[in-house]
Amino acid sequence: MIEELKNTAKNAVGVLMGEGADKASVSVSHTVTHEFNVDGGEFSLFRTLFDKKLVMECIKDGRKGTVSQNRYDGETVAALASSCLESAASSMPDDAWDFAPLSENEDFVLGEVKPDTEKLFSRCRELVDDIKTRFPKIMTEQMIVCHKEVTSVRANSNGVLFSTHKGSYEAMLMFSGHEGEKASSFFISGAASENLDRPFIELGSIAKDLENVEKQIHTENIEGKFEGTMVLTPSCTGELIGGLIMSFASDQGLLSGTSPWKDSLGEKVADERVTISLAPLDGRIVCGDRVTGEDFRAENFDVIKDGRLNAFALSLYCANKLGLKRGLNDSENMIVAPGDRSIDEIIASIDRGIIVGRFSGGAPASNGDFSGVAKNSFLIENGRIGPALSETMISGNMAAMLKNLRGVSKEQVADGATVLPYMAFDGITVSGK
Repeated sequence: MIEELKNTAKNAVGVLMGEGADKASVSVSHTVTHEFNVDGGEFSLFRTLFDKKLVMECIKDGRKGTVSQNRYDGETVAALASSCLESAASSMPDDAWDFAPLSENEDFVLGEVKPDTEKLFSRCRELVDDIKTRFPKIMTEQMIVCHKEVTSVRANSNGVLFSTHKGSYEAMLMFSGHEGEKASSFFISGAASENLDRPFIELGSIAKDLENVEKQIHTENIEGKFEGTMVLTPSCTGELIGGLIMSFASDQGLLSGTSPWKDSLGEKVADERVTISLAPLDGRIVCGDRVTGEDFRAENFDVIKDGRLNAFALSLYCANKLGLKRGLNDSENMIVAPGDRSIDEIIASIDRGIIVGRFSGGAPASNGDFSGVAKNSFLIENGRIGPALSETMISGNMAAMLKNLRGVSKEQVADGATVLPYMAFDGITVSGK
């Protein structure tokens, strides 16, 4: 399969160049997914899915064109090459477009590339039984447990040729708590692993999420408004901090000039206890990307190091446009360094606050202001976790939040895609009825 995809990619690059492209880049992939589905706590489906994808990009006279198709036979490649050149001809010229230069080409093999479907079914059934036994108030509305085998190749006209063959197991659950006529809001939890050595319920934060949702069947309202401390669970840390990086340190905010960090490289933008990395090569990341979408070999890097803005997560295009360095990968494999206190110790230090398991709100404003609904949350009073809360409004400023850090937990949750602690921030407004 790999040699077939390599030949397809190299041929597609040649076709683009033969059609008149100045530079060309091609990505071709083949994915096989073996998937068990559980609906309402009962097995409903087993299926095998096949997915092909071909992406062709070209630069002609400084104009870039991109097209894609779910086939990569010779006839499709020829037709798509013409469409790619037509796409480029209709775009605006920009000298910032480019593809990676030739480096050392490599072939990567990651994870368990072929599935053990019998053991996968056994682990899936085990997860269903574990939930019924340990969390009887949980209704599993949907569960998808699968193995994904991905074979992919990237090639360009500079001579770049990378291949990746990887396999991973994944579990995704959507569930809610029920008791009589009462029900919690739904929650989604999941994790990935390179093998089936451990039960799925032990991966990521699946067990803790199930436990919390059972406690959120009965909720209380907050009366009035107060300024206090927001504690983010690891999954919510990824959600909010990921959004912050996207708005402040990535293409959109920097290209538009709206990012509060646009002139802050090397400067302090967070408490010195904050280190945020994008690290697909970290051993706790399952089958992290080894090649970027612009044909570079992926490398780990720190966006924030000890509170200082260390690098932007920029594409090659935006880096060229702005005269800055590109990000060394384009993954979402975020790792936040742990602190030196347990989450219990951090909570014990809080007079009044809120634990947020899920946040529902739009992207922050250009100045970092955010507002939204805290879901799957708990009140904190006098250093203790109080009742589960009905949907409650929270608001603050993302840029200020990182500097108003109360603590980072020494516990981290690794779910295969990220490695994240609990984070607590002061100065957050919590609004009830």
